[in-house]
Amino acid sequence: MKYTKATLARLEDVFAESDYALRYEKGQFRAGSCVLREQRVVLVNSYFPLEGRINCLIDLLRTLPDLNLSHLTPRSRTLLETLRSPTTAA
Repeated sequence: MKYTKATLARLEDVFAESDYALRYEKGQFRAGSCVLREQRVVLVNSYFPLEGRINCLIDLLRTLPDLNLSHLTPRSRTLLETLRSPTTAA
């Protein structure tokens, strides 16, 4: 996968279509997901460069077990299936 702004936008679209709110925040943390007041939130450090943001989102998309697939567009669903396939896991 290429590290471009378009790739980042596609990954952000997957979160926008799911039940997770994606937020970029400043702080001394890496990235992760949590439930905050009954809302699922994914936090990514805003200090990360483009490559770091993309890698964090890919890692989270691969590991989030309760990602709602019913709201995803076919393009986002295909991207998610590609990311979760064993051949792309490095």
